[in-house]
Amino acid sequence: MSRDVHIIGGGLAGLAAAMQVIDAGDCPIIHETRRKLGGRATSFDDPRSNTTLDNCQHVLMGCCTNLQDLYQRLGVLESIDWHDTLYWLGEDGTIDVMKPGLLPAPLHQFGSLRRMRLLDADSKSQIRRACWKLLRLGNAGRMHWQFNTFGDWLDQMEQTHHTRALFWEPIITSACNLPCDRVAAVHAMQVLQEAFLPSVFAGSMGLPSIPLRDLYDPAGSIIKNAGGRIELGTSVRSISFDDQQVRGIVTNNGPLEASSVISTLPPDRLAKLIPQRWKERDCRLGALDQFEFSPILGVHLLIDASVIEYPHLVLPGRGIQWLFNKGCNEHGQQHLHAVVSAADAWMDLDEDAIVERVLDDISAAAPEMSQRTIIHARAVKEKRATFAATSEIEPLRPQAGPSSIGIEGGDAQGLYLAGDWCSTGWPATMEGAVRSGYLAARALTGQGGLVDELPSGRLARWLSGP
Repeated sequence: MSRDVHIIGGGLAGLAAAMQVIDAGDCPIIHETRRKLGGRATSFDDPRSNTTLDNCQHVLMGCCTNLQDLYQRLGVLESIDWHDTLYWLGEDGTIDVMKPGLLPAPLHQFGSLRRMRLLDADSKSQIRRACWKLLRLGNAGRMHWQFNTFGDWLDQMEQTHHTRALFWEPIITSACNLPCDRVAAVHAMQVLQEAFLPSVFAGSMGLPSIPLRDLYDPAGSIIKNAGGRIELGTSVRSISFDDQQVRGIVTNNGPLEASSVISTLPPDRLAKLIPQRWKERDCRLGALDQFEFSPILGVHLLIDASVIEYPHLVLPGRGIQWLFNKGCNEHGQQHLHAVVSAADAWMDLDEDAIVERVLDDISAAAPEMSQRTIIHARAVKEKRATFAATSEIEPLRPQAGPSSIGIEGGDAQGLYLAGDWCSTGWPATMEGAVRSGYLAARALTGQGGLVDELPSGRLARWLSGP
């Protein structure tokens, strides 16, 4: 017989869990505080411009197999535009192009690296040496660095400040939402080992061609047809337990019986729902107050004419790391979206100051910006965009399912944890969020789980370490 599975949160982790709960023949019931799905990866109606804007530009890579699987289940994978070419802005305003060459992975980007004017010969040599070391380390080798930052590893690899600022920082800060000197080495290494070295497609960048919230529209009918439902505008205020397991939840609409609950809430919000006794007893819940968060800033600009011809730009050594070209409207006005990851230094600035700084960076790529008019500008601050994936927090990330081992009989039965902060093997990314949902559903139902990794090319497999 099918059972009701209550899922707290309608972000990517909650939607992923719901899809696999359906596969197992159960009925997911999603409780989402907001009036829309997607969590932090969604869109909103901007009254200033009368347009729909994404909270921030979210990117997936070819190696994000579980996120692609979720989009396939929702029937929206065709709404992802894939790019195999990256455009880098040089210090003098020139544009370097990185794209796969004719050589097989992991050599497919070396030709582009050799031609980059942004980097001098010493920097290119340092990068090649570091990439070779990463390849040879393999998955097992990177675990020797589990208590270090990626900055520690770059120091050992004798990467200069110039090389770090112009190459490593734009990649790692954007991918992990922490600078190299703070992010856990294992996560930065994983990004490079899985996205840039194993195969040509692994490093391809996928950008949604529709507003983020439109990606989740099909979820409603899929869940309804499976006998479940989505409760928008419903806030869960507490989770109730007996001596061994979950017995129910209390929402703003009243109490509900529930023996199977998947929480996708951030750790500090989850802590407010759990009785103190269970925080002390359940080994997964004892460190909820030790997680910290890292902000992301997205700045939308509508300009009176087109100033950027490239689909996107990496801006090394500048305040913003990425600039995305969202196209021109029927009036020829261009929509640009600037993104600042690990944006702590920007959070106290007002919108005018933010826009001024962003325009200074854009002017390096488009000197004619000084002659253009800004029709609309909107800065979106996500102060708690992701958990901070530091080496200190990595051992404290909890597993999805409860353990039956413990002085008082083990963890809370019927409570399952998801969210990018849980133990997924990935940093704070959309892929990590989806993985967490799949792992929670697997722990609950005994079915499903993660999809296969993207296979490495033959040469990359032969050269890689264990």
